[in-house]
Amino acid sequence: MTGTGVRLLVDAANVVGSRPDGWWRDRAGAAARLLARLEHLPGRALGDVVVDRVVLVLEGAARAGAAERPGPVQVRHARGAGDDLLVELCGPDTVLVTADRALAARARRRGTAVVGPSRLLAALDADRG
Repeated sequence: MTGTGVRLLVDAANVVGSRPDGWWRDRAGAAARLLARLEHLPGRALGDVVVDRVVLVLEGAARAGAAERPGPVQVRHARGAGDDLLVELCGPDTVLVTADRALAARARRRGTAVVGPSRLLAALDADRG
């Protein structure tokens, strides 16, 4: 997907779980830290796309890390399986961040582009530099 104006849909559990930094001891804290890093992403490039909006999907204990909210960096709480909410939110002009192969296949069937967590984390890490 090239161009501008994409919604970045973030599988928080998958992104947080991609780095063994002790996240499992504090799932809510890990979600809050990821959200804080995503705050600066709208309006910026992620590879060959510009991110207009971010939707962070939290499930389980991670939901305690951030209240649901609207806005350019939206937070949604999955009531059941996070994958089901993520697929519900998929569509054209959306890029899903996940390494979950089954979820990625479901998303692609809905016209959503998929990138791995390493691509998002590299962009967020570059901001720290």
